[in-house]
Amino acid sequence: MNDILLVITNLPNVASAKKLARQLIEARAAACVNQLAPCISTYRWQNNIETVTEVPLLIKTTQAAYPRLEKLIREAHPYELPEIIAVSVTAGLPAYLDWIGGETTTLKE
Repeated sequence: MNDILLVITNLPNVASAKKLARQLIEARAAACVNQLAPCISTYRWQNNIETVTEVPLLIKTTQAAYPRLEKLIREAHPYELPEIIAVSVTAGLPAYLDWIGGETTTLKE
């Protein structure tokens, strides 16, 4: 099996989503980040039902890079409790999966 992950998070606006996506790529914590169209999210938070517009990000990374990625999201995310969900990728184009691994490898000094 490979160690590729698809990580999902949502940001409150386009500017914060774009900024986080760039930070993740610059830090080599992700190989690719897809910023999706804004969507409406409804959830219960602190005993209130909230309905807000959010911008989803789909982040491609590896198990090895995940701790760095999670740390960066937590530091940059404006929410008290950000959604960070990692899903294991069980199949995919081998060359693409290899590319993800190569792009998330920390550069050697």
